[in-house]
Formats: sequence, structure tokens, C-alpha cells
Amino acid sequence: MALYSCKLGGSDGKILNREFDAADSTVLRKNLEDQGFFVFAVKKKPFQFLFDKGIKRRKIDNRALLTFNQEMLVLIKAGMPIMQVLDAILERHDAGPLYEVLVQVREDVKSGSALSVAMEKHGRAFPHLYVASIRAGERTGDLPQTIRRYIEYLKRAGTLRKKIIAAIFYPAILVVFAVIAITLLLVYVVPTFSQVYADSGSQLPVLTQLLINFTTFLRHYFILGIIIAIALFSGFRSWKNSEAGRYTFDRFKLTVPVAGDVFSKYSVAAFTRTLATVLGSGIPIIESLRMSIGTLDNVFMEKRLFEAVRFIEEGGRLSVALDRIHIMPPLALRMLGVGETTGSLEDMLIDISNYLEDELEERMHLLTTAIEPAIMLVMGVVIGVIIIAMYLPIFKIAGTVG
Repeated sequence: MALYSCKLGGSDGKILNREFDAADSTVLRKNLEDQGFFVFAVKKKPFQFLFDKGIKRRKIDNRALLTFNQEMLVLIKAGMPIMQVLDAILERHDAGPLYEVLVQVREDVKSGSALSVAMEKHGRAFPHLYVASIRAGERTGDLPQTIRRYIEYLKRAGTLRKKIIAAIFYPAILVVFAVIAITLLLVYVVPTFSQVYADSGSQLPVLTQLLINFTTFLRHYFILGIIIAIALFSGFRSWKNSEAGRYTFDRFKLTVPVAGDVFSKYSVAAFTRTLATVLGSGIPIIESLRMSIGTLDNVFMEKRLFEAVRFIEEGGRLSVALDRIHIMPPLALRMLGVGETTGSLEDMLIDISNYLEDELEERMHLLTTAIEPAIMLVMGVVIGVIIIAMYLPIFKIAGTVG
């Protein structure tokens, strides 16, 4: 997600300057237009890490947002007006990003603004999807149910994210320690042996000589190599953050064997759960689709989904539209078709998300089970080759003496 500065024209003729988080400027522009804004400009904020101290630019983490919504739900269900709800929450919170944002939200609500309008001014703190859900709850008069749905959405999204992090954590640790161990061998152990062999003046085996030449090159150009690696990484990151680069890279991710299926399932699971949450808030299907597209976090898939939205706008069914763009497994498409036919689309979308998350969890388990021994095998082979290369001259000398 990146931060974009937007110049908008409101339905009342006012010019508004707002900041929003979005994966892509095209998606953000279409979402804003769907909300009735006239979009004058959408500009990506440069050097965003230098400007993270402003209140409006502070992002509230999901755990804080979850706690805030749980507190708000309890107080609203108790029959308290929204002003008293905000006052009660502020009394319980210590100073911090959320507290400072809520103070400004309270002042705006006190001045007569709706809660969704007050929150919308803080696009970095409150996700666009959350603000839209609150607005829908205000329209339908069922704000507690809307908040309850969003709480469930945050819990499920957080659980899935934790499972994926846990799955890749141990393999990542193994890779780091393997690289450190091999680097120490090449930079410190091998040069010690090479010096001993150089002093003996004996002819070295080809494997040993190649390893010594490699470590000599590595020691001489280690700093230069780090600088080049940093430059290449920075260049790649800049390219990937551009619209063309992001599109190409996101498309490539989906074609990677095994991992591409994981990326696809994760994106579609997030999309279907978000769509179910938004539809349950009473937002029309087309608007719900456009709002949910951003949760894919994959520009290539987002553009394909916009094609599906246009098909639905022309009168097509959701299941047919998604089948045309080939981003959802056949079983999920059949489940979606049943949900449309029986009028239980929201429930079926949740079932699809649960199904995809279970598939993703199983695939991640299989991957980590296979990756761990593979890493150990590669590490063992590399270290074994280094040790053999260093001891070959000793074996040769011992054979000569014998």
C-alpha cells in the first residue's frame, strides 16, 4: 500500500484535499469517482518515510482498530449517543496515534459531521473500506451490525496473516543462519587454509584452487559487492513501485510454480471476505465490488476484476464474470453460483473465503514441510563441498607420504 494525495471536488462544490492508502492510483481514482467525487488529481506521496509523523499520515494497526471497534460496539449497543461513545473511549485510551486521531474525529462530530465523514478525513488512520462500511451502517440505521461484521473481518484477516507469518518464519531463520555459516567459512576459515597451502608451495587440486580463487575475489570485492547489491535492490524496488513495474511483477508472482497458487488463493480469499463484509453492510453490488478490489493487493488481478465489474454493469452475473477472468478455482465458482441462485450470496462468499483459507493453510504447511529439509540439504552440500575442497590437499599429501 502507498499513500496518495488527492484533490477532489465534492457534490456541494467544495474542493477537498485528502490522503488515502491504496495499492494503485487507478483503483483509488475509480473508487473515489464511484463515491460521487470529481477527481482533479491523484499523486503518490514521495519519500513517504520522511513524513510519517503527521497525525493524518499515521496508520493505525489492525489490533488497535479492532480494540476500538469492540469498545465502540459495546457502548453503542448500550444505547449511548456517538458523542458519549467517543468521550468514553478517549477516557480509556492513552496518548498515541489513535488517541490523537479520535480527538479530531470527536471535534468534527461535535461540529455536526457524521462519524463516517469525520473519519474519512484521516485516510491514513482509517482504511477506505472501514469508512465506507461505517457510512453504510449510518444509512441503514444498523451501525452495530456493521461494526460487528467489520470486527469479524479484522479477526479473520489477522488470523490468516499470523498463520502465513508463522509458516515462513522458521524457514527464513534457517536461510539466514545458513548464509551466515557459509559466509564465515568463506571469509575466515578458507583463507586460513589457503595461507598454509601457499606457504607449503605444493600444487593444489582444481576444486581447492577454484574455492581459494573465489574466496580471494570475495574478500577483495566484498564491500563493492554490498554496494552493488544495495543499488540493484533500490533500483528493483523503485521499478516495482512504478505502475508498470507493479503490474509486471504482480503478474509474474502468479506464474511462479507452487508459490503463484499461494499468492492467488491469499488474494482471492481476502477479496471474497471483504466483499461479503461490504455487501452485508448494505452497499450495492457494483460499489461493493469496486471497494473490495483494492484488498487483492495485486494490480494484475485488480485490472482483471475491473473487467468483471464492467461485465456485471452490463447485466452479467457475478459467477459468470469471475469465471471469464480465471482468478477463482472451479469449486469456488460453483459455490458462488449456488449463492446467487439461492439468494445467499453473502453467506456463500464467507464459505468460499473459509474454503480458500483452509486450502492456503494446507498448502503453506506442505511447502514449509518440504522447504525445511531442502534448506538443510543445500546447506549440508555447500558446507560439505567447502570442507572437502580444503582437505583434498591434505589427503593428497598423506597419499604421497604413504
